[in-house]
Amino acid sequence: MNRTEPFAAVDIIRAKRDHHELTTDQINWTIDAYTRGAIADEQMAALAMAILLNGMNSREIVEWTTAMINSGERMDFSDLSQPTVDKHSTGGVGDKITLPLAPLVAACGAAVPQLSGRGLGHTGGTLDKMESIKGWRADLTNKEMHQILQDVGAVICAAGPGLAPADKKLYALRDVTGTVEAIPLIASSIMSKKIAEGAGGLVLDVKTGNGAFMWDPDKARELARTMVNLGNDAGVKTTALITAMDVPLGLAVGNALEVQESIEILQGGGPADVRELTLTLAREMLELAGIDTDPAEKIDNGQAFDVWQRMVAAQGGDNNAPLPTASFSHTVTATESGTITTMNALAIGIAAWRLGAGRARKEDQVSEGAGIMLHKKPGDQITAGEPLLTMFTDEEPRFELAQQALDQTPITIGSANEVNRLPLIIDKIT
Repeated sequence: MNRTEPFAAVDIIRAKRDHHELTTDQINWTIDAYTRGAIADEQMAALAMAILLNGMNSREIVEWTTAMINSGERMDFSDLSQPTVDKHSTGGVGDKITLPLAPLVAACGAAVPQLSGRGLGHTGGTLDKMESIKGWRADLTNKEMHQILQDVGAVICAAGPGLAPADKKLYALRDVTGTVEAIPLIASSIMSKKIAEGAGGLVLDVKTGNGAFMWDPDKARELARTMVNLGNDAGVKTTALITAMDVPLGLAVGNALEVQESIEILQGGGPADVRELTLTLAREMLELAGIDTDPAEKIDNGQAFDVWQRMVAAQGGDNNAPLPTASFSHTVTATESGTITTMNALAIGIAAWRLGAGRARKEDQVSEGAGIMLHKKPGDQITAGEPLLTMFTDEEPRFELAQQALDQTPITIGSANEVNRLPLIIDKIT
């Protein structure tokens, strides 16, 4: 049955095209009408491009985000015995931090409802990594999620279809229309889901550097401030860290490889940068939750790893099953001696993607064992002929494609005084 619409989509497109503010009623109608199909994809694509080019003011962003939240359900964890706190990362290469972080913070006494996504392009998806574990299940009902939080304290799972459905539809459109980079749309996309999720606190990890979505630190700060304001205005205690993504995090890039590295962190080992960022984010989350505990102790005494094992088992995962391994490997060695000065995160991410660790389209399958293990990082000494990195894949012809990505932005070797890396923690936005 047809219904009379209070607005015409073309008028709203023209308004934003011509630098006008959208009214509350226009915003609410736009999100509702697009969700139910009254606004066509090509019209919303035009509006998204107008927003990308001309922006939105803070009122418009708040109301756009609120309308996205109101397109679906809100979760409620108020009856849990622990305070709830969550983390969101804007994504990067080797960014497996959610895996050790969620059980670590739970071991400290908080409940961590970690709704995560899948990877697309050169950045890996948390759910893809977790699905390397035999039997592990990403799709949970709200009741199952709630029960695991009560029993274990942490859950990593997919967002249900009822959570901000407007975002799911709009994100897919932005992905294919060159409008992903619009800060108002990024902020409302992330925060509509996180606010609807219902956690009491939220720490944002906003990456910057060549391997990040927001490579410009100033743009990363702008995005962080926008999201922090949205969260706090909605009653979710929110802070953000600006962190480095000019070099891959840790040594492992790829699904099962990153799970193994995460387990090493929870067992007290693993790369120093992964441990440092995990602990830094944990302390931020615990501060928001009002818990005064040193998370490093929970790693060192084994409690965090115990929560990991219980969390995995609660979602059907087999903690004793070996992680998948790729069929083929190829080690790249250094052609000269010296100090590694640069290692482009984007190039490493693209190479891992081409090996099968990522997907070009949402429907593509990932290879669980594919990826790259780094043997050295910028600042490390290396001798000619020494291993630099090892590539893993299930399809041998992929090595050549991955090597092309590495050759386009080669890892450079020089002297120690030429090393120029971003600090791991660049800024904090409150």
